[in-house]
Amino acid sequence: MASPDKVTAVAEIKEKFENSNAAVVTAYTGLTVAQLKDLRRSLGENTQYHVTKNTLTKIAANEAGIAELDEHLTGSTAVAFITGDPVDAAKGLRDFAKANPALVIKGGVLDGNALSAEEINTLADLESREVLLAKLAGNMKASMAKAAATFQAPLTEFVRTVDALREKAEQGGAGTPAPAEAESAE
Repeated sequence: MASPDKVTAVAEIKEKFENSNAAVVTAYTGLTVAQLKDLRRSLGENTQYHVTKNTLTKIAANEAGIAELDEHLTGSTAVAFITGDPVDAAKGLRDFAKANPALVIKGGVLDGNALSAEEINTLADLESREVLLAKLAGNMKASMAKAAATFQAPLTEFVRTVDALREKAEQGGAGTPAPAEAESAE
């Protein structure tokens, strides 16, 4: 029979898995309490970083339908539960791991799909959601401006042609006789 504390802990971890877009499993051996505090702060408000017990985390992950993490739940383990942009959290973890080699990214899960440590680093290399949306909006605006210019080009060409003919008629009209006058003069 499991103790009530463990049952509560499993329920809390399961809830975190279910409410997260992604979860990243790390090893933290060698990090001080101050460094862990800095890591939590650097991950932002959309990521919770918790030191967990492997057996309780395995049970909670399996109950949440995430069996992909079992192989990573060995040794000292902490899990980053990401509710916001996974790219930002992956960047925060990668950058902190570069500055503090004691933090090791083991793997994770994103929208139910297993991720290796290399895939998490690749995810960290992506631009944030806001930057990608801004680029998309810029490209869409440029495409619309190009289309407007394409639709406007024939009209502009027509107006320039009419203007050129009008100018030619004004310049040539004073010195050149009209066709009817030329026939009567003969």
